Amino acid sequence: MIERKVGQAPNHSGPPLHGTRMTSPKSILLHLDSSTRTATRVEVARKLADAFGARVTGMPCTLSALVRYPSALEGAAEAMAIMLALDKQSRDKAYATFMASGGDSARMHWVEPMNDAPWGFNRRALYADLLILAQRDGDSAYAGELPAEFVSTVLVESGRPALVLPYIATGSVDPVGRTVLVAWKETREAARAVSAALPWLRGAARVHAVCYGNAAESQLRSLQVYLDSHGVTAVVQAGVQVRGDDAGDAGAHLLSLAADVGAELLVMGCYGHSRAREWVLGGVTRTILQSMTLPVLMSH
Repeated sequence: MIERKVGQAPNHSGPPLHGTRMTSPKSILLHLDSSTRTATRVEVARKLADAFGARVTGMPCTLSALVRYPSALEGAAEAMAIMLALDKQSRDKAYATFMASGGDSARMHWVEPMNDAPWGFNRRALYADLLILAQRDGDSAYAGELPAEFVSTVLVESGRPALVLPYIATGSVDPVGRTVLVAWKETREAARAVSAALPWLRGAARVHAVCYGNAAESQLRSLQVYLDSHGVTAVVQAGVQVRGDDAGDAGAHLLSLAADVGAELLVMGCYGHSRAREWVLGGVTRTILQSMTLPVLMSH
């Protein structure tokens, strides 16, 4: 791994979250469900709302009980009533968590779930500057509340940047990372992610950037010039050489590097497309979404 230090990282006593050159998100869409990690997402959303002067819309989004338990349709009317009661229970739990975790702030707003969840969430996402989502935990008792591809579907179909929080996060999560790692690639997805991340990058004490491939060093030099124009000073690193069929290894290396530099936020493009009605994710994207250990700001 080649490391080159470009300038000196600014020594901030705290992240300067407001500035004349900063384009910060003003409309944030927060995904809510009845899982135990919802409280963390609400807390992060409230902190971001205060930091960026943004409005947060908290929207519960889960599959209806009838979709999750289709055999209930074959039962008596009592079974239907039970399914509707489960949906109300899920909604009420999400609302209680929302209010208890910061939803009573003037910047936080609750909206009722849409009948065509989760697809209605995708439409609502089109009207947001930033989404706050959660990494899927397949072992959670709440995993069945959403399709396995929910996060990737929202990212790809809406085209909006999203802050995805890992399910392993414990305690309070700082939504404005003091140390940020940018995974760079000369693609529109990565460019959109970096553009969306500028409020975080300008507020960070340290910014690292890594790129993989034969042209990594030249691409990083170009990225450094771009970041410098926005007042961001970075440490740039050329990553290990990775073959196309070993893209998952690049994802693992990326997470390892994030730990080595003490990153609190990872910025990267989200790569994927639909094929035969199924989402096919790029190797690095798939690895990160499955194994992420820190918040990730992604954009398709």
